[in-house]
Amino acid sequence: MGLPSSIHARMRLPAIAAPLFIISRPSLTIAQCRAGVIGAFPALNARPAEALTDWLFEIEEALASYDAAHPDRPSAPFAVNQIVHKSNARLEADLKVCVDHKVPVVITSLGAVEEVNQAVHSYGGLVLHDVIHDRFARKAIEKGADGLIAVAAGAGGHAGTLSPFALVSEIRRWFDGPLFLSGAIANGAGILATEAMGADGAYIGSAFIATDEANAAEAYKQAIVDGHAADIVYSNLFTGVHGNYLRASILAAGLDPDHLPQSDPSKMDFAGDKAAKAWKDIWGAGQGIGSIDSIVPTANLIERFEREYAAARSRLGSI
Repeated sequence: MGLPSSIHARMRLPAIAAPLFIISRPSLTIAQCRAGVIGAFPALNARPAEALTDWLFEIEEALASYDAAHPDRPSAPFAVNQIVHKSNARLEADLKVCVDHKVPVVITSLGAVEEVNQAVHSYGGLVLHDVIHDRFARKAIEKGADGLIAVAAGAGGHAGTLSPFALVSEIRRWFDGPLFLSGAIANGAGILATEAMGADGAYIGSAFIATDEANAAEAYKQAIVDGHAADIVYSNLFTGVHGNYLRASILAAGLDPDHLPQSDPSKMDFAGDKAAKAWKDIWGAGQGIGSIDSIVPTANLIERFEREYAAARSRLGSI
């Protein structure tokens, strides 16, 4: 069934740019949408909370201006990520702002709540929920999510451990709605591969860290360029949820990446300053960073994805 035609028609590539904590801001989201993929940012990145309204106005005005100047090549829709977890005291207020602005796509994480989905549906918005296994996927759809983001092994930040082949296959046995796949995707061939597996497209995060518009330290961007899959460490120490991080940043924090203690999941905190500081010091990244070899404007990165996607389709066509 896939995405609604009103959204799909505005995408030049079947891809969503994942919302990156701290890193995704209006400039990055706008550049992603203008280049033809769904751009996204976490609501919690707007600090103080009142800034969320300003960010949405900025994105809406920039995309409307772009669309007026490019009627034959309009921008893709944008998305806002909401952390649906008890530690997020901002959820209700942030969700109201999104409803007021009729945000086209809302991506929910760490909790499937029927009331959140109903709020987005009240104005015709689309809800995509990220999951790491089939049980959570079923629960999300039962609670009213429209689609799913399957976060497989190798994804940056919070990630699961299942093979993308297994995860997509299990979900597609019972669900024919919108489904995007995350996990070590950093080139156009990877985007095409998600479709071959049965998903509607890719959910890409780490590649956008090494872009001019990303709100990341230059050392972080360069670490993405220099890094490889072997440089990624999987741990739940930093947020209480397992995720993938750059080994170099863990070492720089004075920790031994090979002997990290386990965190207490009950102490998860996604709204406080403490959580934000932890993510500033410890850099999330996925196993696909070996495909990133330079820091470029977002538009250039997506143009590369388009060329690689077309080349991969051509190769398959010649078989």
